[in-house]
Amino acid sequence: MNIVILGAPASGKGTQAQLLSEKLKLFHFQTGELSRDLAEKDPRIKKIVDSGKLIPEEEMTMYALDYLKENKSDLKNILFEGFPRFISQYGALEMFLKTKGDDIDAVIALDITEKEAIRRLSARRICENCGEVYNLITSPPPEAGKCGKCGGKLMQRADDKPESIKARFAYYKDNTKKLIDYLDKKGKLLRVDGERPIEVIFEDILERLKKIEND
Repeated sequence: MNIVILGAPASGKGTQAQLLSEKLKLFHFQTGELSRDLAEKDPRIKKIVDSGKLIPEEEMTMYALDYLKENKSDLKNILFEGFPRFISQYGALEMFLKTKGDDIDAVIALDITEKEAIRRLSARRICENCGEVYNLITSPPPEAGKCGKCGGKLMQRADDKPESIKARFAYYKDNTKKLIDYLDKKGKLLRVDGERPIEVIFEDILERLKKIEND
């Protein structure tokens, strides 16, 4: 089963994607991670990512499809997190999968308000040594400013600051939301309330995916 998970910044895409990929044994394709890897090699891309903006859609489509060719040649049992974000990218991915006789089986959209996104992301902290992620509201570190796993210093990502979050949310409204609305009209979307507890959202998604498999 190939699944796409979409949503605004801080909607919980990463958390649900990880849970689903582990439970369903799916290849977890993260464009956020791919973008950060590209940013380390290219100052132009780093500037884009740090500002909270997105890599241009056609360019990102090329990077994403090239990554899949190199790392998941059979194109089966993939969970796509953060890609596609645009209608054009959805079409490109759909055509790409069909070249291998496969398709997109489900698209999940996690709904969240801008106010809640800013609240969540402004509180996120990451260990500069091991990459462990904390949230000062929902999962704070045992000791303020210090990683409970390795003792490293906690930092706030440049794109998690309020001004960048607002820019990311504006991009979401202008682009990804158009894809979500497009898929909703075509009846290909599972809309999920992303402001509930993690476990409740996860069980809800699993139940709805089971129905798709059984249809």
